[in-house]
Amino acid sequence: MSPRLYRHALFAACAALFPLVSPQETRAASDQPLPKRPLILDMVHHNPAEPRYETRFEDPALLAGMGYNGRVLQLFDSPTLAIDWSNYDPDVFPAGSPGRKWVDEKAALIDRKIAANQAAGLSTYAMGDLVLLPKALVEKHGAQATFGDPRNPQTQEFIRAMIDGVFKRFPAFDGIIVRIGETYLHDAPYHAGKIQNPRDPEKTIIPLMQLLREEVCVKRGKNLIFRTWLSFDTNSDAYARVDAAVEPHPRLVISIKHCENDFHRGTRFSRSIGQGRHPQIIEVQCAREYEGKGAYPNYVAHGVIDGFEEHQRVVDRNDSRWRSIGDFARKDPLYAGLWTWTRGGGWQGPFIRDELWLDLNAWVLSRWATDPAQDEESIFRRYATEKLGLSPQDADRFRRLALASSDAVLYGRAPDRGEHTIWWTRDEYINAPVFDKAAAPVAKERILARRDQSVALWREIVALAEEIKFPDARVAEHVRVSSRYGLHLYRVYQAAWHLAALTPTGDRAEIDRWLAAYDSAWRDYRALPATSELCASLYQEKGSPHSGHIESIEKWIARFRSPPSSK
Repeated sequence: MSPRLYRHALFAACAALFPLVSPQETRAASDQPLPKRPLILDMVHHNPAEPRYETRFEDPALLAGMGYNGRVLQLFDSPTLAIDWSNYDPDVFPAGSPGRKWVDEKAALIDRKIAANQAAGLSTYAMGDLVLLPKALVEKHGAQATFGDPRNPQTQEFIRAMIDGVFKRFPAFDGIIVRIGETYLHDAPYHAGKIQNPRDPEKTIIPLMQLLREEVCVKRGKNLIFRTWLSFDTNSDAYARVDAAVEPHPRLVISIKHCENDFHRGTRFSRSIGQGRHPQIIEVQCAREYEGKGAYPNYVAHGVIDGFEEHQRVVDRNDSRWRSIGDFARKDPLYAGLWTWTRGGGWQGPFIRDELWLDLNAWVLSRWATDPAQDEESIFRRYATEKLGLSPQDADRFRRLALASSDAVLYGRAPDRGEHTIWWTRDEYINAPVFDKAAAPVAKERILARRDQSVALWREIVALAEEIKFPDARVAEHVRVSSRYGLHLYRVYQAAWHLAALTPTGDRAEIDRWLAAYDSAWRDYRALPATSELCASLYQEKGSPHSGHIESIEKWIARFRSPPSSK
């Protein structure tokens, strides 16, 4: 049977069980895509060990009104943390113990979230790390060295007991989402986590997925979404091995970020999308952790649906067959839906005081996902006119502003063809912008031209923000201050990259010129909070603790201010 016919046969078998496809919608295999009702999920992912966001996207009724049909509870609201293990060993969380109190309070919180979701007509999922087990259980059985290995018989016994406990305690859960690439314990004081060889199909991915498929999908008729992040998302061979080894099931879906590596601009479209036999749900971040988190205009919905500039270029013959989620959703029966992160990702700030820019992304994406045949621009214009109350002329200007922001972000911080690391700025931090040692002069000039183009676009964005007549004064103020925020921040980026090309031993007059531009940009940027209470918190002139060994921009720039003395 050909792969295409196999896919259609799989979806026909799924129709009676999984809500992606209804029986009346299933039809014979052909060259045309199957119509289906996709999952449209959202998650607010609160920064681990930090105060939780105050956000309107925690309101299930709001999400339902936007077109979402499900809500994902974040890592530390996972039901795997909220069971008392009495089904397996009552001594794990004995009654009256601090651990039992913590678990019971977590369970009550989850009960309230499920009830609110049900009242709004939303299904409930939760993302959880595996393997994650109570410390008392691991220590009692001496499993510290082995519990991260899903091939270990004792670990398998623990996982089976955990799944049993989850769905006995929370029968209303529609399914679980599994993450194996990382393990966070920041807000899980009574649990231990470990996963061995997360990128190894045979040692970890396949045995864990097969076990969960049996326990979640086959035995209990619940849905399992298995994330590929940091495991088998960027290795086509590994993906193919997992796909071949794990038998498809109508309730098993694989989750993939729309771009490779992380939610960065300038990276390639995921080559795993459209591969294999398993249905796939696509992850999209609306408040991009590497691009301001909503502090400045950054419209990504157009690029996600119709293809970012960088995804339209064919990098090599091993590229994905698709260039956008829109093409995938409209033409490939493997498309299972869309999962947005309206808030969250990364660490610390910047912290926003208005959610307009991520609301725009989420609104367009969720409305589009209800019917992928829709045109992105028409949905955008509905947002501009229906939600913002703009005239047709101002809706045109708002469209130009939004599209310009997408290009400005790409040109201002991303490499074009691998000339530098993508990790030089993230969250509220800026690290040293350093060209790759192999970058030729022509490559450096190309990047500098893009940085200059970015600032030119930000000036255009600021002008449009001033020109648009928003009926709501708060919206008008936020658009204007956030646009200036983007301009001055990207002026900092521009000056820093010009200095990177010069190096501390370069032309002194040019160094002084760009140092002056750098200082001027910071002065204008740091003056913004005094102009509006809606201004987001600012980036810091120091490096991120989460960017490895990249030097902070503060230390790096000091070398340009104190050039080596000549002898």
